[in-house]
Amino acid sequence: MRFAPIFACLVFSAAALAQSNAVPRTWDEHELKDWATPVAGLNVRPGHFSQAEYDRAPIDNLRTYPVYYPGREPAGYWDMLQTVGPKPLIEPRMLHTEADWVRAGKRVFEEYDVPALRVRDPKALAAARRPDSFARSRVRARPDGTLPDLRWVPTPDGLSLGLANCSACHTRAMNDGTLLHGAPPNEEASPIGAFRIAPWAVSPVELAGEAPGMMYWRSFGVPWVADDVHERFKTLAPQEVGPLIRPGFAVGLFPRWNGSSYYPTKIPDLIGIKDRKYIDHTATHQHRGPADLMRYAALVTYSDASDFGPYRMLSDTQRRIPFRAPDEALYALALYLYSLQPPPNPNLSDPRISTGQQIFSREGCGSCHTPPRYTNNKVTLAEGFTPLAEHARMLDIAHVSVGTDPGLALKTRKGTGYYKVPSLKGVWYRGRYLHDGAVTSLEEMFNAARLQDDFVPTGFLPPGQKTRAVKGHEFGLRLNATEKGALLAFLRSL
Repeated sequence: MRFAPIFACLVFSAAALAQSNAVPRTWDEHELKDWATPVAGLNVRPGHFSQAEYDRAPIDNLRTYPVYYPGREPAGYWDMLQTVGPKPLIEPRMLHTEADWVRAGKRVFEEYDVPALRVRDPKALAAARRPDSFARSRVRARPDGTLPDLRWVPTPDGLSLGLANCSACHTRAMNDGTLLHGAPPNEEASPIGAFRIAPWAVSPVELAGEAPGMMYWRSFGVPWVADDVHERFKTLAPQEVGPLIRPGFAVGLFPRWNGSSYYPTKIPDLIGIKDRKYIDHTATHQHRGPADLMRYAALVTYSDASDFGPYRMLSDTQRRIPFRAPDEALYALALYLYSLQPPPNPNLSDPRISTGQQIFSREGCGSCHTPPRYTNNKVTLAEGFTPLAEHARMLDIAHVSVGTDPGLALKTRKGTGYYKVPSLKGVWYRGRYLHDGAVTSLEEMFNAARLQDDFVPTGFLPPGQKTRAVKGHEFGLRLNATEKGALLAFLRSL
């Protein structure tokens, strides 16, 4: 494959950097200059904070600890939390080998929280330990008694309750009770509203003092798009906001800052990301090595300026970097993500696999989902998008469209006009398919009835809709039942 030498160099350089402790800078002006893909409709790259602005932000480097389901705390655990005091999340002087850095990255993945969302209100802390806080939710404790998304954070000012960052969105509970890091989630999130966490919606920066509708407009608004559906949020009463944003929040689905509750994104699988050329479903950013993962983690957690050409989505007060993670923590995290491996595949004994592989080849699936990575690492055109000539110098473009819903790629701030070709490796465990997670099984994906307007998908439904056509990617829909079964058996073996 044409990208194999590139990614081999990336992995080699990551190992070499780890062993030499030459940690790259997260926020590097030279690397930021051409990192992002231009935004559709504007043809400008998103603006970013300067390196000087980033460096001025205070560093937050605190360990966090699990929150247990009420009644499942080990003896003495609460007392330990009161006395342990702040501890460093990353200790670079203790890291001498690549294995050391990967182990440190695992801790960062599991413990890194979002400092902007920490709460110290005694009522909120007490609520996290009361059974009635969970009585009306579907959240369940893991086998060890812990909760999937909450963390205790001993800070210099006392104990806080925080929200897990990487691990909350990228951990899957497998059938055998193990946790698969990097995979899309399948656990119900804790009712964070009960603990007064994340009061300003999906923002990576504080939006306190604004009405809910305005907060969501800042999160999703696309003022350069004609008849932007998000414009209405500005004037909505608080009780009117909920029905419009609720469909975008589901297990494995999230509207995200710069995204939309009308055009949400499924949470991606990070296993195998070291072999991917682009980040995000719409290829918003290049992936040239571990430093790009570092700056992406920084961007989505605390340092998105949200400037788009002449459009500035944050007020002067809001447009700031409240804190930053140590470069070493983000570097260790990137190396850990590079190390992730898929789980043992239980589907390898199906006798139909070889027939399915032949059908996969016969139908031309490998032209986009090219073995052995089962992606060609290119971007495809969103329906209705015509790229500018200069984009060919920035991106590896397959000049075709598979006809999937173009909303995310054309009507959001994540919109680039493109969708990246996903890898099919690991489709057996992911649980949501297509960029908006509209379908939740391979059988549903290959059901021709999904093309009809009266179809009821098991995945995402836009606000106010009870049915929808899940259009596009029609490859394989016309196969007979026997051939479909064989093809699915092969896909589940990847």
